[in-house]
Amino acid sequence: MGEPYDVAVIGGGPGGYVAAIRARQLGLRTALVEREHLGGICLNWGCIPTKALLRSAEINHLLHHLDEHGFSATDVRFDLAKVVARSRAVAKRLSAGVRHLMKKNQVEVVDGHARLLGGGRLAIEKQGAAPTELQARHIIIATGARARALPGIEPDGALVWTYKEAMLPERLPGSLLVIGAGAIGIEFASFYRDMGAEVTVVEALPRILPVEDEEIAELARKSFAKRGIHIHTGATVQSIEKQRDAVTAVIDLGDGMVSPVTVERVILAVGIAGNVEGIGLETTRVEVDRGHIVVDEWLATTEPGVYAIGDVVGPPWLAHKASHEGVICVEHHAGVPGVRPLEAADVPACTYCRPQVASVGLTEAAARAAGRAVRVGRFPYQANAKAIALGEPEGMVKTIFDAETGELLGAHLFGAEATELIQGFAIAKTLESTEAELLHTVLPHPTLSEMVGESTLDALGRALHI
Repeated sequence: MGEPYDVAVIGGGPGGYVAAIRARQLGLRTALVEREHLGGICLNWGCIPTKALLRSAEINHLLHHLDEHGFSATDVRFDLAKVVARSRAVAKRLSAGVRHLMKKNQVEVVDGHARLLGGGRLAIEKQGAAPTELQARHIIIATGARARALPGIEPDGALVWTYKEAMLPERLPGSLLVIGAGAIGIEFASFYRDMGAEVTVVEALPRILPVEDEEIAELARKSFAKRGIHIHTGATVQSIEKQRDAVTAVIDLGDGMVSPVTVERVILAVGIAGNVEGIGLETTRVEVDRGHIVVDEWLATTEPGVYAIGDVVGPPWLAHKASHEGVICVEHHAGVPGVRPLEAADVPACTYCRPQVASVGLTEAAARAAGRAVRVGRFPYQANAKAIALGEPEGMVKTIFDAETGELLGAHLFGAEATELIQGFAIAKTLESTEAELLHTVLPHPTLSEMVGESTLDALGRALHI
């Protein structure tokens, strides 16, 4: 086995590879074990290639609305194969970039599937080769998660898709059903609608984007409905019947009402489950609860020397959360001063539909349920000069403050570039800013960022432009 590593990381996704880089920066001898592609699901099959697809869909939408900007064009078409190829090229380029970072930082990358053997040992299994072993003083599990299925509606890769098949369509389906209205489901619904497909969305909970602020989610629902996306909330898919090139789904709308719908394809987007199987947890004292590894505030499991980060430890299932946990985990056990546990309320969430949705901190309902007296500010995109100039006047910025202390509790955005604008609120949350600091911040004009200040002013009844 050779000399033990200081750190061995299982999984090369955004949590794992960042943890490995930080460990090397701290002088720790580090190995990263990855069985498939560096960059993990996010980079190869998730957040990165989907954003490339969504960008193409935005361009398609713009090309069909050129007259609003004084242009005209005829015979506007797209080549779906090239759209998909561009998405894959983006993923491939960034995966190669991660491999370069591993080499630059002298992280030893081990190809294969890692399985815990106990006592700091890992078995490395690679198809067609005899298993090998390595040993490490600290092991970080960053195995990520996979898409969940529904009983009776399991994906088959042909008519019923997971996110992977949805990113690699050989042709554009004329119609599709998206089961699940979280971020993944809504992003695919937005993409396929902008590319010309008829889209139906079914969500079991009472509203789409259920983790978002209720008011923002309702604005999004109305916007999607205007685009022709058919949305059923508080509904479930009872059954599906597959034909040669179509699927008939029976939708239970509640109150005894059912509605059959026939579509060419179905996309399952009903959440994810942690990858806890087949990695040797049974050889350790690591606890698993409802498919996710249990950790403390420093990402330590109940097995000494074994840690877990990212999607495998539970929500929020976000790449940037995984990366941050990787840094915290390594720095804490390395004794770096000033390390702080992750505050889940400070992790921003983004949905890259059109228009975009982004948030950080408490929703209004959660703040009130926690017993906080709140002041709420709202500012519409249609009152912002830059939004009007862009031709993107749909949306709202909503801010929530503690009425007694002025603390920023949460911010919730729906509209153009919301996923970029949220960073200002994320910084403010981390700095424990109050409405006073935000009010004294001079924001440039004309920009969308002016709405940060205006929504703060509105919370105090002092908005200047509405």
